[in-house]
Amino acid sequence: MKPKKELIRAVRSPDGQVSLDFRGKLPGRGAYVCPNPACLARAKKSRALERAFEMALPPEVYEALEAQMKEVPQDVP
Repeated sequence: MKPKKELIRAVRSPDGQVSLDFRGKLPGRGAYVCPNPACLARAKKSRALERAFEMALPPEVYEALEAQMKEVPQDVP
């Protein structure tokens, strides 16, 4: 458990696209993950994002999320 401000929001848009929302403003169903690739790997293993988004996620989605996570600095406000 961490404060919400320390987490990154993953969001499923109304058209079914999954991405990371670093500002917390995108429309759609959201789920929070901590900002490191190991946390994302645990979410993948436990299928946490799939349960939160109520849909199956292909491996490409997790790879894209990890790439997005590496692109953005950890201290994004």
